[in-house]
Amino acid sequence: PIHFVVPPVRPVPLAYKLLDGEVAHPALVFLHGLFGCKTNFNSIAKALAQQTGRRVLTVDARNHGDSPHSPDMSYEAMSQDLQDLLPQLGLVPCVLIGHSMGGKTAMLLALQRPEMVDRLIAVDISPVETTSVSDFPTYMTAMKAINIPDEVPHSSARKLADEQLRPVIQDISVRQFLLTNLVEVNGRFVWRVNLDALAQHMDKIMAFPPHQESYPGPTMFLLGGNSQFVR
Repeated sequence: PIHFVVPPVRPVPLAYKLLDGEVAHPALVFLHGLFGCKTNFNSIAKALAQQTGRRVLTVDARNHGDSPHSPDMSYEAMSQDLQDLLPQLGLVPCVLIGHSMGGKTAMLLALQRPEMVDRLIAVDISPVETTSVSDFPTYMTAMKAINIPDEVPHSSARKLADEQLRPVIQDISVRQFLLTNLVEVNGRFVWRVNLDALAQHMDKIMAFPPHQESYPGPTMFLLGGNSQFVR
């Protein structure tokens, strides 16, 4: 008989920000979407920490924000990163709140390790394939084509990048969101998201891993009225 050995996923140490609060209640853990980062949730994290008295954790997914780059961008890997981090911080079980890609990671973690998730909130996403409504491949091609001279001031670099993205990405709010990923490293402007890994795994990111398990805990699906991502 042929045996397939699935190589173990190696977790990466995720960048995070933890707001302190009562240990008596499960912490709130926020997971951002594709091209996002933990600072997307700064305002809401602060407000919820103050209003609920709970600990609130915001996390950068691998290949995003300040977290390390890795060639593996599967949901299994992203779930494993959290399985590694949450117990280290003493945040198990927690209330998991995931938006878009982060929502899929949250759903997979809840299916794989239900004992780690007190409640689950998936924002604008469901556990199915979302390829047909995605412009992400277009965004990535445009981002890769950006050309900015070295040693220009950050404001000029951002303006140049915006001008180069505009013909392909007309929506200014989308451009501004993507431009939060433009950072200066040793006088050169680069994208802090790992575009190569994202492009290579785009099919996986748009899909959802097959699974037999079910999550028995309280679950909420939160979506915009015109959302194309939840059916």
